[in-house]
Parts: sequence; C-alpha cells; structure tokens
Amino acid sequence: MQSRIAFISPDNPEKTFKVLTADFYSALSPRISFDGNLLLFAGQKSQNDNWQIWEMNLKNSEIRQITSEKESCTDPAYLPGGRIVFSKLTANNTNESFQSLFTCNFDGSDLRKITFNPYTYSSPTVLNDGRILTVSQQIYPEQKEALMMVLRPDGTKAELFYNCSAESTISGPATEKSDWRIMFIESENSGKSAGDLISISYNRPLHSHVNYSSELNGSFQSAASMKSGKLLVSYCPSERERYSLYEFDTETKTLGGVIYNSTEFDAVEAVVIEKHDIPKRLPSEVDMGVKTGLLLCQDINFTGMKSENTAVPGGIADRIEIIGADSSLGVVEVEKDGSFYLKVIADTPFRIRTLDEKGNPLNESCDWIYLRPNERRGCVGCHENHELSPENRLPLAVKNAPTLVPVHKTRIKEKVIELE
Repeated sequence: MQSRIAFISPDNPEKTFKVLTADFYSALSPRISFDGNLLLFAGQKSQNDNWQIWEMNLKNSEIRQITSEKESCTDPAYLPGGRIVFSKLTANNTNESFQSLFTCNFDGSDLRKITFNPYTYSSPTVLNDGRILTVSQQIYPEQKEALMMVLRPDGTKAELFYNCSAESTISGPATEKSDWRIMFIESENSGKSAGDLISISYNRPLHSHVNYSSELNGSFQSAASMKSGKLLVSYCPSERERYSLYEFDTETKTLGGVIYNSTEFDAVEAVVIEKHDIPKRLPSEVDMGVKTGLLLCQDINFTGMKSENTAVPGGIADRIEIIGADSSLGVVEVEKDGSFYLKVIADTPFRIRTLDEKGNPLNESCDWIYLRPNERRGCVGCHENHELSPENRLPLAVKNAPTLVPVHKTRIKEKVIELE
C-alpha cells in the first residue's frame, strides 16, 4: 500500500496541504527532530526498492539519504548525541528473519546492531530518560504476542515494560506526555486495523493500564503529544469513514473538532512540527574489546511472590540449564542460596530453565536474554514478579568466579582488562 507524507497548517489545512514526498513511491514513519527543523522518515523511491531512512530539511525541503543497506530499514527515531535508531531486516542462525534495532550517525556511518534475540522490533520511541521504548514480538521458536520492551541506546538493560493480553496487539509508536504518562494504541486481534487509546504510567507500566476511548465508538490509529498537553490523534468514527486528524483532551477523555480530513485517503501517523526537549544522553558500558557479559541471579527459587522457603511447582530447583538457539549450552549447579553467576558470550541469545536434582525441568524457560559486551545484568529470581526488589544480601555465587557459558568452552580471548 502506498503512502505519502504531507504537511498542513491546522489554521488553514485545505490551502496549506502539501505533499512532501512526491518523488517517492511510498513514505511513512515521520519523526521530527528535537529542534523542530528536520523530518526523519522511511522511504521507498521506486516500487521494488528496499525501504531506507531519509531526512528532510523542513526549511528548504532538501532531502538526503541516511541508510543505503541491502535490507529494508524502517521505523526511524532521533537519539540524542547525533545518532538515530531504526529497525532493519536481519537473519541469524535460526534461519528466520527478524526486524532488529540498529543505530547509526546522521550520515549513516558507524552502523551498530543493538538487539540480538529472535524478536522483531518496531516503532521505537525515545523516552525523556534516554531509553528506547519499542514494540517487540518473539518469532522463534514460536510466535508470541507483542509487548513493549525498554532498553538503552547501546542495547543494554533490555527488559519488559508493558505486556498486553493475548487477545490484543500494540499498533505503532508510543508517545510520552509531560506528566510521565505513556500513550499508545492497542487493538483486539479481531481484524480491526487499529483500536483504543491507552495510557500507562511511566512509574508503574505493568499495572496502570487506562483505556481513554472506552466510551467512544470508532477506532484510533496513532497519537502524538503536543506542547499544549493534548494529543494529536488519528481517529475513524466508523467503518464507513476514513481516518481523520483530531485533537484529544486526555483530562476529559474527549475529542475536539476535526483538524483535517479527506474523502480520498486516510490521515494517519500525524506528528507535530515543534521543538521538544532533548532526552538524556545515557553513558554506555559496552566495550567491543570484551567478548562476554555477566549475569547474576539472586535466587532461582524466588518466583512470583514466593521466597526461597517455598518450592516452585514440582519441587526445589538446584541447577539451571542454559539453552541456545539450537542446542543446550550446558547445566550449571547453583549455590545453596539459589544464586548463580554466569559469564556469557556477548550478543548471543539464550534462555534459562530451572531443573531439580534429577535434571527434570521445573518450569518453562524464561524469555530470550542477550548480554552486550561488558554488560552486567542482575535478576531477583526466575519468572519473578517484575516489581519485586531483591533482599539486601550478598549472593553466595559472587564469592566465586563466574561460570563460563557455553559451559564446555574453557577459554575466551579477551582484553587484558576482563570482566571481573
């Protein structure tokens, strides 16, 4: 389906309407720079071309190409510090294709892959705290429901941010309001192209779901924050009508008048051309001269709201199995307090499952994990409640050297300054 990026002034939309990407077969995913002067987008010059990332100077309409990859690149967003993040088609040793996240400089140089698990990533949004909020979906070994993940621009500290129900899916990028609410579109898996306007709290995203459109008929497709505190939304009142642009008041949960509509096409993915705050620029711990990362778990028998004195279903676990993309990477016995400490080959996805003393699995494996070079990660337990904080105690596992994963490997060449 073809799409165009167009400009309008809300004061006089009909007379100011102008197509900005007339020379492209199709263009989508517009993003405005922090100073309000530049437009980032994904474009396809000709019908059979791969999608690439482009940037337009809004003052003189000059367009330049940022990426020139053999694979399609979509869903761009500006990062602080002169870089962008975007989604790029990749393949790994599972023979599956995924949309992984990459970053690069404004001129396309210094391309860096930042996600390494068998997930498809799309619609990245850069939060004010400097992290990237993205829609993520596991593809291998089976497809799961979409969810929101948050990670740093170097790919470290990737973790769950929001998980919708199995009957729903997340559409398009989220937008962050000045009061720390995150707004996005969530729809039921019922064939609708879009759905409800949802809010979650930045401070408690897993338990603060609010539906702002439950009293409205019709369907939302996208939402963008404005300096006024209101949202610019793409909304369709009924299946017989097209998506049009409206102002939405999140305090009263009401739609304003129509800002722009057309009988010829849908108005979607609207963004506001205005200055906005530059997110924090987070320091990076990634060191490409180091070949591993460290993972510490406090207690594998701490699951949900249970403690070390409560058995997981089936019994007490005393070891873990690390599972790679196509084989087991080894079994590791844990300490008496349930803790383990691993040194893992960086940028290699793996999963962990708990075993009893006879080697029987006690639960399903966790979601895919990867560690960036020199990254240090920690977790409370296995399948633990994501709002739990660990006890203030020293896990026994850190008193010994970490176990190298894969377990059968005995040596990894690294820098003289190694992870310790």
